Formats: sequence, C-alpha cells, structure tokens
Amino acid sequence: MIERLFEGWPLLRQVRGRTDGTGAEAMSRRTRELRPRTEGAEVARSVCPYCGVGCGQRIFHRDGKLVAIEGDPESPISRGKVCPKGAASHQLLTHPGRETKVKYRAPFATGWSEMDLEEAMDRIADRVWESRERTFEEERDGRALMQCKGIAHLGGATLDNEENYLIKKLFTAGLGMTRVSNQARI
Repeated sequence: MIERLFEGWPLLRQVRGRTDGTGAEAMSRRTRELRPRTEGAEVARSVCPYCGVGCGQRIFHRDGKLVAIEGDPESPISRGKVCPKGAASHQLLTHPGRETKVKYRAPFATGWSEMDLEEAMDRIADRVWESRERTFEEERDGRALMQCKGIAHLGGATLDNEENYLIKKLFTAGLGMTRVSNQARI
C-alpha cells in the first residue's frame, strides 16, 4: 500500500531508475494529461503592431476569443522570435483597462464622451471631404494641378506593402493628397 502511494511520485521513479530526470519518469499523471493551451485553436497570421520592423505573429483564437500570440516561425523577418513588446501583444488586446469604445472630445469641452463607431466614421469621412473641397487646387497659373494640401496621412508600422500601395493610390489619385508618408521613413 505504501509502495503504491509513493509510486506516483516522479522523484522516486527517477531515483529508482537512475535516470537524469528529463524523460517520462519525471512526469506525473497530471503532467502527462496537460495539453497546450493552443490545441484546437485556429491560427491567423499577422504583423506585430509595435515598431516598424514588421515581425510576424501567429494569433491563436477559439470561439471568437483570443487564446495566445506567438512569433511566427515562417516569418522571414523575425523567424519566430518576438521582442518584449511583441511578447506583450496578448495583453495589449485582453487587458481589462483597454479602451474599446470611440471617445470624442468636442471643441472647448473639458471631458470625453462615448460615440457610436458608425457616427464617428461618418464624421471623419465628412470632415475629410470638407477639407478636400476647401483646399483642393484644380489649377495654378493656368496649368492643371489637381492636388489637395489640406489633408495629410501618416501610415503605421503594421501596414504591409500592399496596404501602403492601396492607401497611396486612394489618397493621391482619389483625393489628390500630396502629403502621404509612413512612420518607417521618419
């Protein structure tokens, strides 16, 4: 009876087997039953949201919930490694103090108010279009100009080449903006 009680202790199995304690003898039944938290989760590939390096990340999710974020071993940039900021990406998305609502502070107001996302997007679109209409120059000195200097865009580090290309096309050809850049150039 006592022998059966001690049989479950990994330490005794290691001593009895004269092993180095790194194999199956070091595992308890509970340890053998453990499964990776990412088991059964779907994986989406993404780019780290922090600096401009563009390290690849694998986003594990299950039932609409974030499970884990790890470095992407298939990324030619980071090869599965993440810096301390990239390693904290999970907390960036799951921290209870994270703002998840649109905040708006009206001119001369002393505080913030919450706003519906659709209303916020409509306001932004209206203001962009009003600024374009107000500052758009069709010609200068009798020559076609077709440019808008009243709006600028600064892209972020997480935008890939394809997204930057589309943004550049939309803002320059679509809106006539001449002030389009990316933080990687700063």
